[in-house]
Amino acid sequence: MEPNLLVLGGTTESSALCRALSEAGIRATVSLAGRVARPIRQPLPQRVGGFGGVAGLTAYLKAHAITHVVDATHPFAAQMSTNAVAACTQTGVPLIALTRSPWSADKGDNWATVPDIAGAVAALDRPAARVMLAVGRMHLAQFAPNRQHLYLLRLIDAPDAPLPFLNCNTVLDRGPFTIEGDLALMQEHRIDLVVSKNSGGGGAYAKIAAARQLALPVIMIDRPAIPARPVAHTIPEILNWIAHCGTERGV
Repeated sequence: MEPNLLVLGGTTESSALCRALSEAGIRATVSLAGRVARPIRQPLPQRVGGFGGVAGLTAYLKAHAITHVVDATHPFAAQMSTNAVAACTQTGVPLIALTRSPWSADKGDNWATVPDIAGAVAALDRPAARVMLAVGRMHLAQFAPNRQHLYLLRLIDAPDAPLPFLNCNTVLDRGPFTIEGDLALMQEHRIDLVVSKNSGGGGAYAKIAAARQLALPVIMIDRPAIPARPVAHTIPEILNWIAHCGTERGV
């Protein structure tokens, strides 16, 4: 049986995987969550939107005769990743995650590590500061209690609802970013503090390196827990897995 992949995408890594699959002539569909108004077009058939939980994803895998699933979602897309583990367990479809190693503090970093978004909100219960809030659009409302700060928000799309802050500046931009660019951005907005998810990878690391150069403190949000599953960090690992995983099922 010829492989027929479902790639759960939305990251730089998933885009690279889609290109590699297309070039290798491997049949695959990429699924995007639909949180970005203008997603980067992939060289594979794509679908946009949720599946309807574990039951919906299970039905999709069966209906489309999916042979392999690659979870290349953002490290903080915990619900989608958890659903993928459950659906693949129920159907027996092999699953692997293509993910980035988390960042670790380097010499000169001043990190306060918190376990989740709620921990970051609690850590901002402090005197007014100029905060670069790099947590994505979905979580902004959770920071509403700390309205004493002036926030710098960098978003891919313009907000579709009023922001919950008294003072904020919004920059519309899409990564990957450069250290020089983030240094200039932080200096222009006179940033005192950075709040960041520990996303890992290189595309979003510039703000961490820039904060180090400017001796700025960083509130670093740990990754959410996800059920155990095989993990790869490179495209060749994924291609090798496709070639060898599922051979007992005729793939």
